[in-house]
Amino acid sequence: MDNRIRLISIVLAIVGLIDSIYLVWLKYTDQYALCGPIGNCESVNTSQYSEIGGIPIALLGAGAYLVIIILLLLEVRSDLLREYSPLLVFGISLAGTLYSIYLTYIEVAVLRAICPYCVVSAVVLVLLLFFSTIRLIQTFRESDI
Repeated sequence: MDNRIRLISIVLAIVGLIDSIYLVWLKYTDQYALCGPIGNCESVNTSQYSEIGGIPIALLGAGAYLVIIILLLLEVRSDLLREYSPLLVFGISLAGTLYSIYLTYIEVAVLRAICPYCVVSAVVLVLLLFFSTIRLIQTFRESDI
């Protein structure tokens, strides 16, 4: 399997993790986001859509990015993870991308506000989905040999 794609995926997941941690920090400290002239982070990060059952979406995202990083780092050390990690990363990336599509719709159509940090997370998830799809295809090809 192509190690470069795994390394790119690790870097992307780290970017997503940092982005999510910043949003969690904003949520718990009631600080204003550094959005500059772009977007309205406060409207998005304090809306009713920013939590599920009292848990900030950004915290769930940070957890997902952390799991992806752990899977990608440990798969070189375990035959079980080497076999299943591409599928797990694909599944997490797919779920995250689909939920990001929903949240982006909420931002645009309902809240009429864009959070640049949410956009960064959505782009990272789409890229992770793209690279995890490539890795999954490579895994299936290698297992057919």
